[in-house]
Amino acid sequence: MIDKQTGTGNAVSPGPRNPWRIAMDEEVCQVSSELYTEHDYGSSSKPMINPKNTVSKFKFKYPPPPPKVDSDGDLIVRRKKKNVREKLGVIEIEHSKSTVLDLVGLQIWRGALLLADWLLYNRETFKEGHYILELGSGVGLSSIVAAMFTPVFCTDINKGGLLKLIKGNALRNSHLTKHPITVLELDFLSQVLPREIVATLEKTPIVIAADVVYDNVITQAFVRTMGHLLSKPPKRSIYVALEKRFVFTIADCDAVAPCYEYFVECLQKLENIEMEEVPLDFPQYFQYDRVKELVLWKISSTFEDEI
Repeated sequence: MIDKQTGTGNAVSPGPRNPWRIAMDEEVCQVSSELYTEHDYGSSSKPMINPKNTVSKFKFKYPPPPPKVDSDGDLIVRRKKKNVREKLGVIEIEHSKSTVLDLVGLQIWRGALLLADWLLYNRETFKEGHYILELGSGVGLSSIVAAMFTPVFCTDINKGGLLKLIKGNALRNSHLTKHPITVLELDFLSQVLPREIVATLEKTPIVIAADVVYDNVITQAFVRTMGHLLSKPPKRSIYVALEKRFVFTIADCDAVAPCYEYFVECLQKLENIEMEEVPLDFPQYFQYDRVKELVLWKISSTFEDEI
């Protein structure tokens, strides 16, 4: 069986948590996100961009309002009212259900939902006049959540109609977003930042990315892009959500996560950065399986001046 991460013939680790569902036909290897089998994301909505796509409905709980304090600085206890239901929201995303290996960005993976949870939990920290930049945005789910609270630059490669799909999903969910989503092409391999991003970098303290670590060449280029962004003052942080994807290799006689390990190895070569794994103890607002293989990294520059 082909390993999605390495493109090699190593055997994939058996068991119910194999994160890559792989189907073979005579010519092309197709992969599908395990996410679609975990919960019912069905929607009656029709695709707008590609009739071969599907539309999934991702329900989420709005976080409760932040606590308030009185004039003396004491916390005001908010008593829960009886028969008051939690406020719920729905994001509808058009996407592919299976793709070839180099177009997995047309699907939705667990890391995007973990990142969306983090954005909802930290919504009060996003300051007016600032931007969030998303790298490798895929179908745009995380950017849509971020745009509920702050303006967003949503970037990816212009391949397989991806940018058109992001714009369609942003339009489909425009009733939820309170701030603009600017969709731009950014190819890690070219190392060229769009001029709109360069012009606003001093007002972009937070960069996010999810599910972009699956190929060593792309990982190298992604980390170089991160290093470029972190080398520009003032201080900023990049949050990367991903899932450790284990394979069993004959060479190691063990289950290993080669792409994740290579990503960390590349990170450790960057200079003048601080890196830490963020505890996943924040609430889960979206419906998905928050498996133990999910991780969230925070990589920050070491400039003293903050945005």
